[in-house]
Amino acid sequence: VQLQASGGGLVQSGGSLRLSCAASGRTLSGYNVGWFRQAPGKEREFVAAIRRSGGATYYAGSVKGRFTISRDNAKSTVYLQMNNLNSEDTAAYYCAADSQLITSSMTNGDAYDYWGQGTQVTVSS
Repeated sequence: VQLQASGGGLVQSGGSLRLSCAASGRTLSGYNVGWFRQAPGKEREFVAAIRRSGGATYYAGSVKGRFTISRDNAKSTVYLQMNNLNSEDTAAYYCAADSQLITSSMTNGDAYDYWGQGTQVTVSS
């Protein structure tokens, strides 16, 4: 499956963005999907993830309550709604997919087989 992340941009602190992760080649409905981010000079970190069915979601503590992950399997797309953004959220955001993940692996980027290119989110203070 090929993944295409989009929706990044420049936003002021306190603003919102919605990222999209669209799949091609195969429908995304058979895959668990995660969002990860990497800021310059920092390691990649987990942001949010959603099960294939959409029945379970997972969030990093730093984004819980501000970000919402959702999916539309009919459109083969996963979304990341980001509200109340701050400068700490500035990073390149990547979506990843894998068809077989146990719960403890949903937050581990190394467990995902497929990755999209990043989309840059820059939050100005």
